[in-house]
Amino acid sequence: MSMQIKNPEVYSLIEAIGQHFKTNISNRFTRGALSMLVLDNATWNQIEELTEKSDNYRYQGYHLDELYGLILAMAKFISAARKQASQSLRYGGSVDKLSGQDRVLRDMVVNNFSSNLNILSDSVNKLYMKVVEIDKDASIGRQPVFTRFPELGELGRYLVG
Repeated sequence: MSMQIKNPEVYSLIEAIGQHFKTNISNRFTRGALSMLVLDNATWNQIEELTEKSDNYRYQGYHLDELYGLILAMAKFISAARKQASQSLRYGGSVDKLSGQDRVLRDMVVNNFSSNLNILSDSVNKLYMKVVEIDKDASIGRQPVFTRFPELGELGRYLVG
């Protein structure tokens, strides 16, 4: 079992990611397009863990290996959303059913979607860097946990897309 971390900076980064995700990425105007993303159920569950369940970890802390899994899941989401959702958001959705104010809100969400994905990407990268730092500090004399996740080598590519 990997070490549990209860780091205030990690908590606040995760909370900020969750808040940003719910407000600017996954909201009533984007959910339809996002539900079409080709991601497996495990990845969706991890995204939910990261963005909606942070209170559950407040007391017990996060296991490092679990945290790397959550970071990878969100990175895959960002990559898929960049490739797939931006297009379907632009052209999808029944805009004509929306009231004037909702139409304005929807247009804001759509127009800012890719810059909001960039903000999410930066936040996930910050979280990753912090977790790696904690991991390295804690693993003097043995392999850091991140070395067990070869896929973390793809993280930059996922985040930058």
